[in-house]
Amino acid sequence: MSENNLVISIDAMGGDNSPRVVIEGLAIAARKNPDVRFLLFGDEAKIRASLSNYPQLQKVCEIRHADEVVRNEDKPSSVIRNKNTSMYMAIDAVRKGEAQAVVSAGNTGALMSISKLVLKTIQKIHRPAIVSVMPHINGKYVMLDLGANTECSAINLAEFAMMGDILARYALGIRRPRVALLNIGAEEMKGKEEIHKAAQMIRNSHMNIDFIGYIEPHEIPEDKADVIVADGFTGNIALKSIEGTARLVIRMIKRAVKKSFLAKIGLPFMMGVVLRIKKTMDPRLYNGAMFVGLNGLSVKSHGGTDALGFSVAVSNAANLVRQNFVSTIRCEIEKLDLDELSQEAIYDLY
Repeated sequence: MSENNLVISIDAMGGDNSPRVVIEGLAIAARKNPDVRFLLFGDEAKIRASLSNYPQLQKVCEIRHADEVVRNEDKPSSVIRNKNTSMYMAIDAVRKGEAQAVVSAGNTGALMSISKLVLKTIQKIHRPAIVSVMPHINGKYVMLDLGANTECSAINLAEFAMMGDILARYALGIRRPRVALLNIGAEEMKGKEEIHKAAQMIRNSHMNIDFIGYIEPHEIPEDKADVIVADGFTGNIALKSIEGTARLVIRMIKRAVKKSFLAKIGLPFMMGVVLRIKKTMDPRLYNGAMFVGLNGLSVKSHGGTDALGFSVAVSNAANLVRQNFVSTIRCEIEKLDLDELSQEAIYDLY
């Protein structure tokens, strides 16, 4: 691998229909990212068979054989220290400095656990979080945590707010993102105590964050905030509810068109609008959840995505590497220690 290239490590055996979908996705990503090269980990014979259809892609790939694979049904505790899996080896390549990011469509729990074990959490960050970019009515927003931490303290939520703010600035180009805590109401007395404490902590700290307070679930698509912060349990439920609703809307539109003769006649005149809506709501275009707060960039692709979706996850990883995202978070943490809140203030919060 040339030292002048950006290198991304790929778990070629993760996800459904691998390595075929992974290779097809890399072919798309390689065309869009000519400066990127790939380290592929997995069954060498199967990878080479899929790569044989893409001679140009072969030029920017290096294959490293892995004897074992992390399966979707495997528990993280059973695979976390198995260094012979394609997932572990792909992550370890980032630790060794052979790659700047890792992308896997494999077991989410295993990927998170191995990434934390191998890459370690950034000093002064208590817990990493899963974050993803989602569409709202006027653009995009970032949301975290989406499942890494089912229970969070106020400090965890405050750290997520800071990391989400950085991601929105660098990944979405928003100069001063609006940050909100996901809650069941806008009133101060509603919601869990940890959310109230986190809000007070953010307000009382010297974080340079545009904190707008609480946001309710129904306001998420309405462009009320650029960064939405929640514990992993709440965030994961919200994410899956949004994805399910998006699929429902698309199915209902299709069903309504099929049942209405007038709708079929008018469809050609509305095709442009329908296609724009479909593209905006296409989950493949937002594929690639990132684990933030680690000493390395680890990106989780949806296991059931197709080639286009996997290519989006790879391209997102490449863009964050180009922007030195991990180093930026580390530097921001160094400049802004959450312990700047005096010990007395923390005691007051708790």
